[in-house]
Amino acid sequence: MNPAPVRILLVDDDPLVRAGLRMIIGSAPDLEVVAEAGDGSEVLPLIAQHRPDVLLMDIRMPTMDGIAATQALTRRPNAPQIVMLTTFNTDQHVLRALQAGAAGFLLKDTPPATLIDSVRKAAAGEPVLSPAVTLQLIGQVKTGSGHNHPAEAAGSRLAALGERELEVARAIGQGKTNAEIAAALYLSIPTVKTHVSNILTKLDLTNRVQIALMVHHIERR
Repeated sequence: MNPAPVRILLVDDDPLVRAGLRMIIGSAPDLEVVAEAGDGSEVLPLIAQHRPDVLLMDIRMPTMDGIAATQALTRRPNAPQIVMLTTFNTDQHVLRALQAGAAGFLLKDTPPATLIDSVRKAAAGEPVLSPAVTLQLIGQVKTGSGHNHPAEAAGSRLAALGERELEVARAIGQGKTNAEIAAALYLSIPTVKTHVSNILTKLDLTNRVQIALMVHHIERR
């Protein structure tokens, strides 16, 4: 018996973008678009009705943008994974979206195969950010263009982690997946997942990208 497909909600004010995304996602048998919205203000009722696993959501929309919608969603229990869509990888709002709780972001011209793989990763709780993009975002934090915690506060919060948890956090900061962390630290994947969950709880964060940003606050100062 095949597992249920990953359920996806598309949120973009451009119907052509939504149509293109629906066509790409429809080519993967393990993915399913369950609903669409043209603005962030429509998201909460659709979440309650369709219970998607992943949101693909535009950052810039006319009434409620993707950042405000992300902030509203991440305050709710069992929120879906949120992947932001943007036209430029230098979008000034990307960092704010990640700090709000988004799992990552994709460019709207991402190749179909990469987009499908990224949706699968998001559904599995993996970050949807390349190492190069992560470093670019870290550079924004370092130069003070974001509103993240200062290095001293980040160091204080990371001090709450155990030795093994800190090793896992640093590996997340390097962009490693759970499987790569397990291999590097000689742990099982379920053990890595437990460490990640504990790290998120202790640091009061919502996703791995936020862990990476916090780690880099103390290691790139």
